[in-house]
Amino acid sequence: MKIKFLMIGLLGLSTVPAFAQKGVLKDAQASYDAYTVENSQKILAAKAKQDITEAKTSIDKASTNEKTATLTQTYALIGAIYSATAAMDTTGAAATATLITTAQEAIKKAKDAVTTEKDADIKAKCTKLIADASTNLAIYYQAQGVKQYQGNKFEQAYQSFDNWSQATGDTTATYYAALAASNAGNTNPKFYPYAIAEYNKLLATNYSQNAKIYGYQATLYIISKDTANALKTITGGVAKFPSNADLRGQEIKFYLMAGKDSEIIGKLESAVAADPKNKELCFYAGLSFTRVGDASAAKAAKAKDAATKAAENKAALDYYSKAADYYKKAIAIDPNYLDANLNLGEVMMKPAIDFYNAANSLPSNATQKQYDELRAKADVQFDLALPYLQKAVDLDPKSNAALTNLWNYYRGKYDKAHAAEYKAKAADLKKQIDANPAKN
Repeated sequence: MKIKFLMIGLLGLSTVPAFAQKGVLKDAQASYDAYTVENSQKILAAKAKQDITEAKTSIDKASTNEKTATLTQTYALIGAIYSATAAMDTTGAAATATLITTAQEAIKKAKDAVTTEKDADIKAKCTKLIADASTNLAIYYQAQGVKQYQGNKFEQAYQSFDNWSQATGDTTATYYAALAASNAGNTNPKFYPYAIAEYNKLLATNYSQNAKIYGYQATLYIISKDTANALKTITGGVAKFPSNADLRGQEIKFYLMAGKDSEIIGKLESAVAADPKNKELCFYAGLSFTRVGDASAAKAAKAKDAATKAAENKAALDYYSKAADYYKKAIAIDPNYLDANLNLGEVMMKPAIDFYNAANSLPSNATQKQYDELRAKADVQFDLALPYLQKAVDLDPKSNAALTNLWNYYRGKYDKAHAAEYKAKAADLKKQIDANPAKN
């Protein structure tokens, strides 16, 4: 902003000695120095306001005179005085924004000028004024950012906090900028990259909360559908903070979300070994083995040759067995863990269904003995699954997943003595499922 010339009203302005204008510069410095002392004491707040006003009047005069307008000290004082005046404003007035713009322009000029300043005393004084100005700007932007954030004006808060961060390099300011940008991204996704960029700044420092920052940043990548960078970030966080359980948990969840079960199994087993009382880790290990087993079962179904089909079926059963072991560990920790009971019942019933389907798919020349043997294997496996199938329904009677698993049990289990009873239970379960189709 171009500062308007003050009309002195004297025809002989050009004849005013240079030292007179430098005296005005000294007045500005003296008033500013007084302000810096008084501003830290509430009892002197009124005096501080008076002195900073006088300092501004003096520096405005100095800035309009050709003898002093381009001095290093003039630029530095404008930056310090204008930023201090803005920092005292709590209303967010439009005029304050003008003060900030002028201060920023002056600070830039002061920084350039101080590098070539030959007077050591002036150079030291101006260096301090530039630092003061940065602090004043930080105070202003921090206050504005907090007010905007509390008013849910996250886009504006992000800009204020980012300005604060740029003025000081303060990691707290950078963190607040990232937080504001993250919130702004909820309604305007273009702010997510800004939040990620702010978190990157923090990760390049020794910020005390960087373990959490890795998790926050990875989550933003997930929200932005950038799975590759999410996994890269969270894996980097675990490498940096290997003992952080929260990061390890997030890494596992993100890998599972990405469908990379085979890649995370080893880490899951290590995590469970390190924290055997963590029911979620046990559950996730079970889930991962289940999904890898499902993949092998799918390959077996598509296999053209008998050898491949047999190998994939065996691999599936082995994975399901390992999954069951981990689900049981989770249930041992928490018997009422719904998801673990639900998945354990289902994974234990998978072999039963395979035996059941194999029995019903026997060729016409198969013997009764072959059929009976397969049905007997199915029944044994069905009965092993039943306690967990029933427990899941008991824990959540409206879960269609739990009801469907138990329904399949009563449809598949062969018991001649209880055939009518099982048929009735299956019919009742089907009614419950149909009555609540939206419930998982």
